[in-house]
Amino acid sequence: MALPLLGATPPTGADVTVSVTHLRSTDGKVRACMAPQKSAFPDCRGGVGMELSVAADKAGAFTFRNVAPGTYAIALIHDENDNGKIDKALMIPKEGFGFSRDAPVRMGPPPFSAAAFDVGKENVRQPIKMRYLL
Repeated sequence: MALPLLGATPPTGADVTVSVTHLRSTDGKVRACMAPQKSAFPDCRGGVGMELSVAADKAGAFTFRNVAPGTYAIALIHDENDNGKIDKALMIPKEGFGFSRDAPVRMGPPPFSAAAFDVGKENVRQPIKMRYLL
């Protein structure tokens, strides 16, 4: 049995594991933003939220660790050419995207409230389906 380290602070939050489906290729990276408020959604504006970048060939599942209790929404992009942004053609995304709770997309990203989910003391799993328009 492992003994706790003296002075070590136990984690105070839960883990949020994202499972990604429907990636069309293993090129590039999957970039994720988990935003705690609508002003930071979908791209973690102003440095608010948690961001992760995972190689697409390893993006089947990844985890945000030790997330404080609260309400969050996740946005993903499949940055296939790894240039740090979602490429567009005539304002239409050329690369994949997805949102927590499979929030519907109309003219632009869904509102925070459509993708929002609660994090408490228990670990959370969020399946996200990647979508491609072009």
